[in-house]
Amino acid sequence: MKIEVFFSLSQIDDLFLRDKNVVVIDVLRASSTVIAALSNGAREIIPVNTIESAVKVSGNLFGDVVLRGGERNGRIIEGFNLGNSPAEYTADAVKGKSIIFSTTNGAPAMWKARYAKNLLVAGFVNVTAVVERIKELKEDVYILCAGKQTQFCIEDAVCAGMVTKLLIDDEETETEFNDSAVAAVALFKSFSKNLLKMAKSCDHGKYLAEIGCAKDLELCTTIDLYDVVPELSGNVIKLRKKTEPPGAPHVPISIDTTGGKGE
Repeated sequence: MKIEVFFSLSQIDDLFLRDKNVVVIDVLRASSTVIAALSNGAREIIPVNTIESAVKVSGNLFGDVVLRGGERNGRIIEGFNLGNSPAEYTADAVKGKSIIFSTTNGAPAMWKARYAKNLLVAGFVNVTAVVERIKELKEDVYILCAGKQTQFCIEDAVCAGMVTKLLIDDEETETEFNDSAVAAVALFKSFSKNLLKMAKSCDHGKYLAEIGCAKDLELCTTIDLYDVVPELSGNVIKLRKKTEPPGAPHVPISIDTTGGKGE
């Protein structure tokens, strides 16, 4: 299995990702929000690139089962039902709903990978489930970090490093990787002991705290809060639950940050 990490959307074009296995990461906060929404019963997430597209798509669907969710520069879009905080997407708010989703960075990343063979949405909150799904695919994987307006974001890189590290450590998975994946693993090792501290100190984390979203940082850096894998199918993201033997408990992967295969 080859693992390639890309730290921003500007590094790659849509057609390169066609028919590939792609993992999209936007820790703060689109990935975490999509995962929370689907875990809490949302029917589907429809990512769109622009506010205009969100309005148009939602206008073509049945109003009472459709919500508009998203943000620009961290703040809820005028006329939308929900912003981009995972805490907003409770079961009471989203159960059974289709959500038209437009954000500054995460939704464009999902849109960029719309031609992927398999598109998985990942964050710290579902990292184990995503890693298990990647192992099931047994094919090369391309990890796309949303970044911030085409720029590098350390929280996305650290999460990409965590995914890569867990795959490297799996004795049954032979791996090779690009230089960005190596760098991502190094970043994960540096910050793995306190992800919340990392989120509070990174540029986007500090910005979110300034606009009143500090509580989201803890939510978005909680490892394995959910045991689900959102996947894109026909431009719609739906839930794919991790398959396990009947009665098997969910056990988060143990993370060795000091050693392991491939080092």
